[in-house]
Amino acid sequence: MSTHTHAFNEGNPLAESRTRWAVALTSLMMVVEIAGGWFYNSMALLADGWHMSSHALALGLAALAYSLARRLANDHRFAFGTWKIEILGGFTSALLLLLVAFSMAYQSIERLYSPTPIHYDQAIVIAFVGLAVNLVCAKLLHAGGHQQHGHDHAHDHGHSHGHDHGAHDLNLRSAYLHVVADAMTSVLAIVALFGGKLWGADWLDPTMGIVGAVLVGTWAIGLLKSTSRVLLDAEMDAPVVEEIREVIAQSPVKASISDLHVWRVATGKYACILRLSVDGHATAEEFHRQLAVHEELVHVTVEIAAA
Repeated sequence: MSTHTHAFNEGNPLAESRTRWAVALTSLMMVVEIAGGWFYNSMALLADGWHMSSHALALGLAALAYSLARRLANDHRFAFGTWKIEILGGFTSALLLLLVAFSMAYQSIERLYSPTPIHYDQAIVIAFVGLAVNLVCAKLLHAGGHQQHGHDHAHDHGHSHGHDHGAHDLNLRSAYLHVVADAMTSVLAIVALFGGKLWGADWLDPTMGIVGAVLVGTWAIGLLKSTSRVLLDAEMDAPVVEEIREVIAQSPVKASISDLHVWRVATGKYACILRLSVDGHATAEEFHRQLAVHEELVHVTVEIAAA
């Protein structure tokens, strides 16, 4: 049996820095919107402010996950590094995002039955400022994700193709989705406020809230699925698994796979345990060399057994 490994817990310092900035901006705007909504009697603006408070909490969780992953990077208790702390942060943020969707739906339905007078001009100004802050935060977080990307490489067995093996920072994605969701609620609030101001369409405010709740809930469910797959090691359908099978099938040494386990240990990086039944004599090193063409495999254990 032989094991090959190399560093795979690279971290994402750019994303961590930009997430901290997003936390600061979102928290500041949260206070402004809640105060403005209360002072100008705008339920749409007040709801948007409270929604932003949950997003500020979620962004704080994302920043905390980055910080813990970095500080504990050399802790020997983590067998495959601290990357899954970030995934856990993304999963928690997705749960919060789902709660935000339910809250939006509940408050919107409530406002359908209990409309209140609104100071439209002041509320619209604050809503536009909130949207601008959200767009700045979205730009920050999107730029922070540029550090993570797919890769292309040629294969020794006669073909080449690009790879994007789930190479997404799910913690950063969760933070980004929170900001985008908040920007969307700001847009819907602006539409509703203008509709009420210009045409007296008070029903627009709760209707837009319900539409926003459905979209936010959809994003939350998608993020829950992607993060839970990583946390539960449910990725045996990842493209890299089929590529491992392909390498063994095309190996000059006749071998068959009797046991295979693959799981993600970092952004776009995988660990692999492979047990092979081999006809004749072969060493694990030979198969390590063949699998090395897939640089996304950062921890490979090969066990050889006679056929």
